[in-house]
Amino acid sequence: MDELIGRLATNASIDSAVAEKTVGIILGFLRSEGPSDSVQALIDQIPGAEGVIEASRSGGLSRLIGGGLMAVGTRLMGLGLGMSEIQNVARELFRFGRDKIGADQMGKIIAGTPGLSQFA
Repeated sequence: MDELIGRLATNASIDSAVAEKTVGIILGFLRSEGPSDSVQALIDQIPGAEGVIEASRSGGLSRLIGGGLMAVGTRLMGLGLGMSEIQNVARELFRFGRDKIGADQMGKIIAGTPGLSQFA
């Protein structure tokens, strides 16, 4: 997890605490909306991923916003990220995923998750 947080903080120019929360939100979204086998393969390659996913579950706010990509965007904007920063984070996370599980598996996640291809 530290490797991913460091890459996001550096390459997307965001604070490491925000990067960690962002990873939890995005991985939680992928787990609920993406192809489960491929997403789980990615999560399994990131030590500490389960913990940040669990920590990102905010309960009340998530229930009010609903689900899907729009809810993820709303939550990320709530952390102070703008649209260009969200795109940078997503692209960096996809690069990291390709490094960990390969381009084919990461391609399945991107193609199999509604709305995600616009960030690839």
